[in-house]
Amino acid sequence: MTTETTALTTQVYRVWIKSTPERIWTAITDPEWTTKYGYAAPAYFELKPGGAYHSSATDEMREFGKQNGFEIPDPIVDGEVVECDPPRLLVQTWRMLMDPVTAAEPYTTLTYLIEELKSQPGVCRVTVTHELAGAPASATVVAGSPLDEAGGGGWAWVLSDLKSLLETGASLSGR
Repeated sequence: MTTETTALTTQVYRVWIKSTPERIWTAITDPEWTTKYGYAAPAYFELKPGGAYHSSATDEMREFGKQNGFEIPDPIVDGEVVECDPPRLLVQTWRMLMDPVTAAEPYTTLTYLIEELKSQPGVCRVTVTHELAGAPASATVVAGSPLDEAGGGGWAWVLSDLKSLLETGASLSGR
């Protein structure tokens, strides 16, 4: 996977996945799939321009918050669908509500682009572009940490886990 970061305001992540555009689209937009990789939080989309988006807290997240003296809100992320062209393009707004700092920042724009490679049938390039102008705390969170043993977190972790799940049937965490 490659990662590009421009002053953290625009982050671009790419991964090549041996799968069909339709399977990748479903894994990104279906809550039954989104619970199988990344942070395992179900994501709900109304897949039309102006449609709502939100991701719900898991019991594991709520328990973590409780053990550490804070409450995890539900939803944990919200936004709106801006553009939807299945199984190729999804553009949405995105705001993390898990802590007061990121919740106070403006909505950011998240774009998923799924492209099947003509030179390698059955392989798709998935590009996630997250535009984070005016949202420095969110930019830090979604960039992850290269020192984190769990894959660094953020979009790099989520896309790596998505790739593993679609190619092997198992996520990196073994869910």
